[in-house]
Amino acid sequence: MCAREHGAPRVLVVEDDAALSEVVCTFLGQEGYACVPAFSGTEALLTVEKDHGFDLVILDLMLPGVPGEELIGRLRAAGVVAPVIVTSAKSAVTDRVGLLRAGASDYLVKPFDLDELLARVEVQLRAGRSARAVGGRALRLGRWELDSAARTFSVDGAPLRLTRTEFDILAAMMREPGRVFTKRALFELVRNEEALTDERTIATHVSNLRAKLRASGTDDYLQTVWGIGFKLGA
Repeated sequence: MCAREHGAPRVLVVEDDAALSEVVCTFLGQEGYACVPAFSGTEALLTVEKDHGFDLVILDLMLPGVPGEELIGRLRAAGVVAPVIVTSAKSAVTDRVGLLRAGASDYLVKPFDLDELLARVEVQLRAGRSARAVGGRALRLGRWELDSAARTFSVDGAPLRLTRTEFDILAAMMREPGRVFTKRALFELVRNEEALTDERTIATHVSNLRAKLRASGTDDYLQTVWGIGFKLGA
């Protein structure tokens, strides 16, 4: 069984291979994480129905009951907002892109190194902590602050003028820092806004955002994930 430490980040490990689940849980437990195992998609759903208080989910794809691809959508529909790291032997770019579009936050190909898994867990949790609500309505990421209600964006307190689409792209990404967004995912989030004729225009808007941010030295917060899309990292 996984360690359960008071106050430790809580991780739901959804893996039907009992031996691998034990290895992952033991390793993360030694690193200070409190893990809860689930050995099928059905068990994972029952677990989150009782308890939404997970900080992160590690999810295998080949699961009995509800398969991993479907489970991601059902977890999101059930109100689980924690980052989801998918682990799978599938390594094709199309597989990774499809899962990221479905709501996964990251993807790790099996067999994986435990230290790499730990690093990815830390990145996702750190990103979630770095973008936090301020006064109930604003988000902060590093030197950025974005207020969705007032529709303002600033760097080190200095306002930066953005187009409506640029603002909406940053707002969507700052709500889920650390998540890799495909161009299509961003397009679908802001498609009702100005000047979006197809998902390829997202790259143009991101390029324009970087140009505006360059003077502040924070343009590298907008990171390209080659062949997939973009993510934020302060």
